Amino acid sequence: MKKPRKGSSQRGEEQPSTDRGSGTPGPAAHHLFGDAEVAGFRASLLIWYDRARRDLPWRRRAAGEPDPDRRAYSVWVSEIMLQQTQVATVTGYYTRWMQKWPTLQDLAGASLEEVNELWAGLGYYSRGRRLQEGARKVVEELGGRVPRTAEMLQKLLPGVGRYTAAAIASIAFGQVTGVLDGNVSRVLCRARAIGADPGSPLVSQHLWSLAQQLVDPARPGDFNEAAMELGATVCTPRGPLCPECPVRDFCQAQKRVDRERARTSQRSQGSPEQATPLDVEECGERPAWPRLCEAPGYPASSGCFGVPSRFPQCLHGSQPWEGDRKIILNKIRSQEGAPPDGKVLQMLSGS
Repeated sequence: MKKPRKGSSQRGEEQPSTDRGSGTPGPAAHHLFGDAEVAGFRASLLIWYDRARRDLPWRRRAAGEPDPDRRAYSVWVSEIMLQQTQVATVTGYYTRWMQKWPTLQDLAGASLEEVNELWAGLGYYSRGRRLQEGARKVVEELGGRVPRTAEMLQKLLPGVGRYTAAAIASIAFGQVTGVLDGNVSRVLCRARAIGADPGSPLVSQHLWSLAQQLVDPARPGDFNEAAMELGATVCTPRGPLCPECPVRDFCQAQKRVDRERARTSQRSQGSPEQATPLDVEECGERPAWPRLCEAPGYPASSGCFGVPSRFPQCLHGSQPWEGDRKIILNKIRSQEGAPPDGKVLQMLSGS
């Protein structure tokens, strides 16, 4: 990683990069992965996954199924069921589903009433209906052959979006394509200190690009499952297990926590209260500590994605509380060339 240039922000981060051809500001360097980081991230994550992966029925079935269409079907069913549903709940439903309809042909021949009956309790019944519609399309229109690429899966199969298509293509067919679900998004946002709304088009596009850059060409399916596994079991929304994270060395959010912890420790002169370690999730939540990241409304100065207090940003849309406003105002006052207080307060209010 490049060292900060002179004139960089006091946080020690690089200024946004610029595309010299178009003059359009690009993401700062810490929002990107270098080649060495990509190699290290892949190796570390896969080593961890081989040791720590959960034993799940859809993984066993896909790993032991030599027929590519049956393998794709088994992954497809699991991915649809896992949408908006916890793994613990899906396990039993998946097992019963595959026992009743082990192939696409079996599902295509079932009645909608049977599908809804087995799906009862999973919620979002349209998922089961569209899964059967997709099975019938494969059997009746595609000769029983599941499309082999993410692009064609998304184009031809009802209910299969970009993420599901990428998951099926990489796990079942070995296509080198990244995936981006909520778990992977959180891992990438923290790894590259991306604090802006991951659901916004600009950030989503960048996260998909990072996912594609990272996916291992030799083991794309395993890598994608490993990234999802990491987000589900280690890099969780609350209380992430950072000491256990296999890619901790590549996490920019954790590095920010470490830097701010060291700074505050020096200022605290050994105060036990202020020396309490912070983790990535809670680093912006305790007013006794300086905020590691700008609150909503703070003028972004660390790259095109900004740096709200969480990675990624909480999507509640609330304004900074009064304590935050005072902290932010004092920070800006101390900077050379700071705007007048009235202008700062106007920015904080969003007006």
